[in-house]
Amino acid sequence: MPELIEIKVDGTPVRVPAGASVASAILDSGTVTLRHSVSGEPRGAVCGMGVCFECRVTVNGVPHVRSCMTLCEPGMDIRTK
Repeated sequence: MPELIEIKVDGTPVRVPAGASVASAILDSGTVTLRHSVSGEPRGAVCGMGVCFECRVTVNGVPHVRSCMTLCEPGMDIRTK
């Protein structure tokens, strides 16, 4: 059984398996919109390999982090809004 770690997604505590990507953790939390475009369109993970940049979120105060390329760490604060 994989070790579970706790992170926060938009302030809500979420427990995810160690080694999970931030994108998968966000989706597991029930959030499907990762950000909004400059015109207000909802955006989500598209390619899952860091090429499209559609999955950018704010992690620990750092904006524009590609969630599909970033692994969760205990205590991580992830913001999609």
